[in-house]
Amino acid sequence: MDDIKAIVKDKYGKAALRVTGGGSSCCGSAPSRGECDPITSNLYSGTETAELPAEAVAASLGCGNPTALAALRPGETVLDLGSGGGIDVILSAKRVGPTGKAYGLDMTDEMLALARENQRKAGVPNVEFLKGEIEAIPLPDACVDVIVSNCVINLSADKDRVLAEAFRVLKPGGRFAVSDIVVRGEVPPAIRRSVELWIGCVAGALEEQEYRDKLAKAGFEAIDVEPTRVYRAEDARGFLVGAGLDPAAIAPAVDGKFMSAFVRARRPVRA
Repeated sequence: MDDIKAIVKDKYGKAALRVTGGGSSCCGSAPSRGECDPITSNLYSGTETAELPAEAVAASLGCGNPTALAALRPGETVLDLGSGGGIDVILSAKRVGPTGKAYGLDMTDEMLALARENQRKAGVPNVEFLKGEIEAIPLPDACVDVIVSNCVINLSADKDRVLAEAFRVLKPGGRFAVSDIVVRGEVPPAIRRSVELWIGCVAGALEEQEYRDKLAKAGFEAIDVEPTRVYRAEDARGFLVGAGLDPAAIAPAVDGKFMSAFVRARRPVRA
């Protein structure tokens, strides 16, 4: 578990430095942005990105647009788990307005530095970036209205702890509204064993029913998993080659089984 965490921190720290140096980051082991477009491209509208620093857009490593799907309301307090370069925190802050607040939580110093600089450039005051791990959220009980996250929970080796922590910091009636990679059906063992694909947002993904079961175990209700993109075998070619796997042998077994999904749940108003 600690090894996976260290590799995640290293990879995402390097991604932040690439953006700071004028490049772009990419979710996965593919060498270029174009090879991971099926997951990371066209997630945000032109209206949204026009209001953001270029570095915030370039640093996006997500698989969805949870802030658009979460129906955020003015005055709400939002927490983004694994906030990266800050794109979803800044968008959330704009949606909840000056009477609301958006927290971003990340464990990577380089991403936090980039996010704070993006906040400064965006001129959004109702934002606070916190250093920490999503398995141990540094906030008190029942203090946020909405939790968002963008292709991060799948990277954790202790998802039960993440969901328990999310439940803890949500207010009664609070909403869990995350974008994540979800699996439908059996996955070849070679993919599960590949750390590179784990870091690339694929191998750590939960099977859909398992995700639902873990949310229920944590205490959530009104659980829903809505597919937003379904990936075909050809979409995975760059990931498989980067992990040293044979696309011809593996691709047929993964065709259509991986999807980006919007995962919704709610903390009950009463226990």
